[in-house]
Amino acid sequence: MKSARTEKIDGQDYFVIVRDVTMDSHPAYTGEKRLVDTAGRVEKFTTKFKRATKVK
Repeated sequence: MKSARTEKIDGQDYFVIVRDVTMDSHPAYTGEKRLVDTAGRVEKFTTKFKRATKVK
């Protein structure tokens, strides 16, 4: 493949081909978008794994 954009690496010119990640180019790409919930993750973890504390 050739392109108008080139990059010199170790003194030799190489063509730069920009390519998006697709299911053909990446073995774990499924094509679906996932919503990652970052807010409340710590609270969710602490409520799931909190221990019952005894008050003396």
